[in-house]
Amino acid sequence: MEETEKRRTQKKTECIDWGRDAQTPITAKNETRKDILVKNAHDGLPQPSPDCDRCSVISGECLYYHYGCDGKDDRGWGCGYRTVQTMASWLCLNQPLTMSCRHTPSLSEIQQTLVEIGDKPESFMGSREWIGTFEASLVLDQLYDVPCRILHVRYGKELDQAVEDLHEHFLTRGSPVMMGGDRDNSSKGILGVCTGKWGSYLLVMDPHYFGCPLDKKSLQSQGWVSWKAVGSLDQCSFYNLCLPLTAKK
Repeated sequence: MEETEKRRTQKKTECIDWGRDAQTPITAKNETRKDILVKNAHDGLPQPSPDCDRCSVISGECLYYHYGCDGKDDRGWGCGYRTVQTMASWLCLNQPLTMSCRHTPSLSEIQQTLVEIGDKPESFMGSREWIGTFEASLVLDQLYDVPCRILHVRYGKELDQAVEDLHEHFLTRGSPVMMGGDRDNSSKGILGVCTGKWGSYLLVMDPHYFGCPLDKKSLQSQGWVSWKAVGSLDQCSFYNLCLPLTAKK
């Protein structure tokens, strides 16, 4: 039985083109894909509204991971994995060197971690199954010894209630947050929150970009990293937010 399951898993893995390794040179300057990932893609982005009198954003640095950024075509299923990679990059760049894992996990390593801890069956390896905030919390805890808080919001129209939690998180922890829902099931990274007289805005890092590497200015002008009014999100979708409980600043 176990051998049959193993063959099924191997067959699934062989059907997916995991692409070129992140360390393979891809430019004339001998740069690798990891070398050209944009660091702090939100830097220089103006505040969303002149009335905003309170803004809280991540501390330190993180990398922008997105569809296909390592040569692996994960369009349609990999957004949660990419957001986890962005969160992991922050841990690698900003946390103490005593952590057991000092690199950002690949898509297959994320899947392997979830299988090894018993959250997923062997058939999950090599699959195109989505992951959400709960799986993200398990991966960060297992690889980096960082527990996470899952904040549940019943409806998008109640997201304003989570704004204070986000301000507190960015002010005291400083790490990126993962957000996902049901009707709005697109995973997204949250790098900050701004509040003013007319409402609140989330600083969203959208992992759904696929294509040639873009610079910071292009990512911002094309909306891949941007401020989104809380009221513009799906008001009927529930949302879960994964807040890494990193060391307090």
